[in-house]
Amino acid sequence: MKKTNPVARKFLVFQHNEWEVPGEYVFKSAAKNNVLLDVCRVWEEKIPSLSPYDCLMVLGGGPNVDQEDVYPFLTEEKRVIRQSLAEDRPYLGFCLGHQLLAEAMGAEVGPNHQASIGFITGFVTHNGYNHPVLANLPCCLPIFKWHRYAVQEPLPRHLEILLTSRECQIEAISVVNRPHIVGFQFDNQSAAPNDVAKWLIHDREWLNSLPDPVNPGKVLSAAEKCSQETGCEFELIFDNYLRTIENMA
Repeated sequence: MKKTNPVARKFLVFQHNEWEVPGEYVFKSAAKNNVLLDVCRVWEEKIPSLSPYDCLMVLGGGPNVDQEDVYPFLTEEKRVIRQSLAEDRPYLGFCLGHQLLAEAMGAEVGPNHQASIGFITGFVTHNGYNHPVLANLPCCLPIFKWHRYAVQEPLPRHLEILLTSRECQIEAISVVNRPHIVGFQFDNQSAAPNDVAKWLIHDREWLNSLPDPVNPGKVLSAAEKCSQETGCEFELIFDNYLRTIENMA
């Protein structure tokens, strides 16, 4: 008898600029798990109804969370994110998506004590060890950073920190007793060398505006050096996340 594929899950993906697309590791993990990624370019497209989707995935991008005057699409995006959370829909945020989640849940977002660019070491917290999305990860792992704003402490009591680093206190969060709602300050979904090379080119102007210089060759070399590790660990995170969603039923 011919085996049938499981019913595909559908993720609605919010993209915030032309070049910061879902990364190579996302596409590989989604294809492996029969997940359809429906990308909405929120700066130029109307956001569709959430009802057909199993998850809302929100990527990073140029805006800061408080820049509705510069990026008017943020107003509607924030409304939809609040709706998604109120409906208890699975949510997976990266960088800006992480910060938008935190703000919607009552946390403050503002300038980090430093810009955080390139590859650093992230450390799993006690809460992270007990969180299903981080199951079987090592206690420390390379994380790909691209931001200067961050979620601020103290967090509301209904949020918990899953990862931390020396450069940014809050590297990942989840909602207490709602493990299907997760935000990552880092961008490991786009940590493949080809993605990193594109980011270095397309975001050159922003990188040059930072007070501390960024060495593109060093960042790309780090991406190549840890590519196998970051790829395998992102695949594990994505697999864990899908299993967490399945356990909601």
